[in-house]
Amino acid sequence: MHRVERPREPSASTTSAASAAARGVAQAFAVDAPYAKLEELEPGIARLLAHNPSAFTHFGTQTYLLGQREVAIIDPGPDLPEHLDALEQAIGRRPVTAILCTHTHRDHSPASRPLAERTGAPVIGCAPLALEAVGPRADASFDGDYAPDRVLADGEALQVDGEPVTAVATPGHTSNHLCFAYRNALLTGDHVMGWSTTVVVPPDGDMAEYMRSLDKLRKREDRIYYPAHGPAVTKPQQYVRHLMGHRMQREKQILRLVGEQPRAIPDIVANAYPGLDPRLTIAAGGSVLAHLVDLERRRLVAREGEQWTAV
Repeated sequence: MHRVERPREPSASTTSAASAAARGVAQAFAVDAPYAKLEELEPGIARLLAHNPSAFTHFGTQTYLLGQREVAIIDPGPDLPEHLDALEQAIGRRPVTAILCTHTHRDHSPASRPLAERTGAPVIGCAPLALEAVGPRADASFDGDYAPDRVLADGEALQVDGEPVTAVATPGHTSNHLCFAYRNALLTGDHVMGWSTTVVVPPDGDMAEYMRSLDKLRKREDRIYYPAHGPAVTKPQQYVRHLMGHRMQREKQILRLVGEQPRAIPDIVANAYPGLDPRLTIAAGGSVLAHLVDLERRRLVAREGEQWTAV
């Protein structure tokens, strides 16, 4: 069994870094649980950490178990035999009402199929999606084999232990992204993460949708967020306001850079992200592109070939 070290303070110079303000409000639980061991976070909510660490998944995907007498599984994760074995052990003899997926990146949904075979539970949640981004993927690629038994619409719910688990549509990171509300907690998938900003990469990732989805969460009254990667967020509205402010500042920075002279995306990344971890260059370029596409729709920038300029 592998022990996870406590996360280091992220560098503010990388796309995956939250600022000091964000770190101050996203530290309820350090991700220090060992892999393949169930950790109860509160009555009726437990998590299991998959062993798939990377620059984009932090220490791995956190699969959540909701309920006590019966359970629902949120984001079963990657199809790793040791993770599936640990999930089966954590479930024990309890019935599984549903296997729920927030979205269909390969670090979230592939284990839904073998877990459904083991438990007989239906796969429910986000809609299927198999759109590949232009160029190499910066984050996990889409799970083209995902085939849900039922797709949940915004506000639709199912019962676990006699309490509702409600879908909250949050497109932006992906067009099919859902969060799930349970007992005044919100399971946020990749829409809000406790350790980093979210990757938004066109064509499926959409910055305008992402901002609208953040604003939607800002207006809710959830007491805590449990993300798929990183620690829980104990001051949700404050944290969401920070994330929205961060994106608006990045937009202003990009507008300033393309207002100085026409620039290609690599030039914008080099100027906007000094000291960037090379592993995150593609992700940064994707986020810049997402901002530029949004700005182009609003007729604030124009492109000619690979060059972008302010209008």
